[in-house]
Amino acid sequence: MGRGKFKGKPTGRRHFSTPEEMLAGSSARPRTFRQDAAEESEEEEESSEGEVEETKKKGTQGVIEIENPNLVKPKTLKARDADLEQTTELSRREREEIEKQKAHERYMRLQEQGKTEQARKDLERLQLIRQQRAEAAKKREEEKAAKELRKTQARK
Repeated sequence: MGRGKFKGKPTGRRHFSTPEEMLAGSSARPRTFRQDAAEESEEEEESSEGEVEETKKKGTQGVIEIENPNLVKPKTLKARDADLEQTTELSRREREEIEKQKAHERYMRLQEQGKTEQARKDLERLQLIRQQRAEAAKKREEEKAAKELRKTQARK
């Protein structure tokens, strides 16, 4: 008899919980180790709240009470301690990037106004193209009128 896609393992068969079992929380599946460990640690915390135990220090920590003067502790700033008025120095790359963006914006503004060399060349080219198109349109109109004139003369 076929069992479907998955073969059975010697440790046991696949068991699927029904939606009713899932809602009730009474699944027949065994609890995992992590869940058991989490519950045990919660029970220990509850029982040790009343007691205050000194933790045993490892190695030389119990013997040496002096801190290392060469140890640099990371300085973490909390949001409430941060100065809002303090301006931070920008790095060279950040400064150059900002300058580059401003120069590009300035160039585009001048380009729109037609004050740059490239904009002048573009406008001249555009004017030449418009002129050529206008001449071509005028020529087509004349040819069309001449064709109509020939048609009317051929009918007579």
